[in-house]
Amino acid sequence: MKVAIVGASGAVGQEFLRILSERAFPIDELVLFGSERSAGQTYMFNGKEHVVKLLQHNDDFRDVDFAFVSAGGGTSKEFAETITKHGTVMIDNSSAFRMDPEVPLVVPECNAEDALNRPRGIVANPNCTTIMMVVVLQPLEKLSHIKRIRVSSYQSASGAGAAAMAELQTQYSQLVKGEEPTVSKFPHQLAYNVIPQVDVFTDNGYTKEEMKMYHETQKIMHTDAKCSATCVRVSSLRSHSESVWIETERPLSIEEARKAIAAAPGCTLKDDPSQGVYPMPLETGGKDDIFVGRIRKDLADENGLTLWLSGDQIRKGAALNAVQIAEYLMKNDKTLARK
Repeated sequence: MKVAIVGASGAVGQEFLRILSERAFPIDELVLFGSERSAGQTYMFNGKEHVVKLLQHNDDFRDVDFAFVSAGGGTSKEFAETITKHGTVMIDNSSAFRMDPEVPLVVPECNAEDALNRPRGIVANPNCTTIMMVVVLQPLEKLSHIKRIRVSSYQSASGAGAAAMAELQTQYSQLVKGEEPTVSKFPHQLAYNVIPQVDVFTDNGYTKEEMKMYHETQKIMHTDAKCSATCVRVSSLRSHSESVWIETERPLSIEEARKAIAAAPGCTLKDDPSQGVYPMPLETGGKDDIFVGRIRKDLADENGLTLWLSGDQIRKGAALNAVQIAEYLMKNDKTLARK
């Protein structure tokens, strides 16, 4: 099994290295790719040093089985043909192909089988906030069809990359010293603040991040449910959280919702608010599951339920989901089963 990571020096690229090692992904040969800035850097993987190669339009991807790509939408679009032309399965973490009808958009707990049909040789990894939400909603959808979704996200600095995480830490340090904080990765100072904007605004007043949740949820869950989102950047370093309201065709009891979520793959129930037990970013960072709590009836909707979730944006929200897609294909795709 030959595996490539494109964008190896970024936050998600580094997480790929950790997760592939942790899960003992069967790799005989690993190749790392990056931009001119990162080419030549070295990283350890399973006790062996690997040098980052410059990503180029050549035949470097010949015989590569899986390419995990997290280098931005522009790079994904430019190099997709180069990466896939010899049969490599490209699992792309950018937004470049998510809504392409010829590219499956996959969260394994929801629609793993969609990855088997990939006319362009690409499987798209959804937006992190969407991944986390649909993992939790899928077991509830099995109880009763979800008609409407309303969600407010509380997104950490990690969602904007390693440099953004460093900027938040720098801002706190600067403010403690009485210095003017550096602001470049966010539209405003994030330290001691929340910013009701993630990504750029569209013509309808929603941001691109919010519209991703609308469209991607429908594609992943094969649903007509409409999702209205407000995405907010908060000053936690790692792990996103979401407050979610759903309306189902029939009323769901709190007990059956808790039972379904507790039994669902990728979910951990943490719901005892009377004892101060509920998910928080400080505790969910570095964990694989999405943690769910504060499940309660919606006081404004007889068929409504509301809940709180938190999960590691870099792991399940990005790298882990992509690796799980590859694991599913290795077991279920006849063209890869020989491996």
